[in-house]
Amino acid sequence: MTRPLIQRELAGELKRAASEYPVVTLLGPRQSGKTTLARQTFPEKPWISLEDPDVRLAAEADPRGFFANHPKGAILDEVQRLPELLPYIQGIVDRSSDRGLFILTGSHQPRLHEAIAQSLAGRTAVLTLWPLSLAELRQDKPTPDAFDLVIRGTYPRVHAEQIEARRFYNAYIQTYVERDVRAMIRLRDLNTFHKFLVLLAGRIGQIVNLSSLANDTGVSATTLRDWLSILEASYLIIRLPPWYANVGKRLVKSPKLYFADTGLAAFLLGIHDADQARRDPLRGALYENLIVGDVVRQFSNVGLRPDLYFYRDSHGNEVDLLIRESRRITPVEIKSASTFSMEFLKGLKHFAALPQDTELQPGVVLYDGPGMQSVQGVRIWNPMESLGQDRACGGPR
Repeated sequence: MTRPLIQRELAGELKRAASEYPVVTLLGPRQSGKTTLARQTFPEKPWISLEDPDVRLAAEADPRGFFANHPKGAILDEVQRLPELLPYIQGIVDRSSDRGLFILTGSHQPRLHEAIAQSLAGRTAVLTLWPLSLAELRQDKPTPDAFDLVIRGTYPRVHAEQIEARRFYNAYIQTYVERDVRAMIRLRDLNTFHKFLVLLAGRIGQIVNLSSLANDTGVSATTLRDWLSILEASYLIIRLPPWYANVGKRLVKSPKLYFADTGLAAFLLGIHDADQARRDPLRGALYENLIVGDVVRQFSNVGLRPDLYFYRDSHGNEVDLLIRESRRITPVEIKSASTFSMEFLKGLKHFAALPQDTELQPGVVLYDGPGMQSVQGVRIWNPMESLGQDRACGGPR
């Protein structure tokens, strides 16, 4: 059964961008809803999928003739499949004063970004559409269950069509992850790559240790670094850099890693229902991943690039998430527990006592229990609940 369509928060920013630029490029992981959003937002524009081999061959053989058939522009889906079209788009928009002429979508950042830099610099707005945010999911269910979301993930089709999560992610890996990765790297052993993905899922929220991963996979650290870059460029993982502002401290200097969608991570780990996720040793890491991913979405959905970090020093003091907006820093602690503990404030207090060259905002604890107003000046919230456009989760002001 298909449910009513969820309205995407990025739609407003997409319309504004199209009113200011001749081209808008919409990036994001496969199945995040880019095509649906573009077609809903611009129903008058013809939709052309460059995934279709016949269409791609025709466009490649005669690009001028191809664009002559679309004098008022078009939606070009998965344009990274034929980046050679972008110089022709440049010529068209340079001869026209129209705004919002072409809407481009793409799933592979490297090739598309290179082509944009060469042909469309200054002519296109670039937006990112991730899978569903918590605010978008609440359109369907006002207070979703956190661990049900961990398992089901946030891809629109899983929720709109009530697809069984295990079946969806099995197909997603085979259809998109493995195919797309093979298109970008010379992958000889697919089993080794799959093992690498499983190991990454087991290290959610941990400091990236390439030497350890190399030992466990039998693949060189250099190759693994390339694989991580490709997964990040394909919007499958998110790397969270460490905070360097306090130069007098001995700080961790390697990033932490999260999956863009917890459903994919849970599937790789063999966690297939919410009760299993609640009991799993990785419960806290998966919950943290869910929240970090949502903060990324909050910024992207208003056209902003998230400026996010974590803090950890050599003594084990840490804060899960630091959100920088201009010269303001909001420290956020993320806990999967359903009962509040004063221990949750420990890292926030330590960070607040450090010398800062930025304006420190009140700390936030996000956890899976009942929301409270504040404790010792720290806001305590359950991010599954609606909290004034989710700003309590650290979203853009």
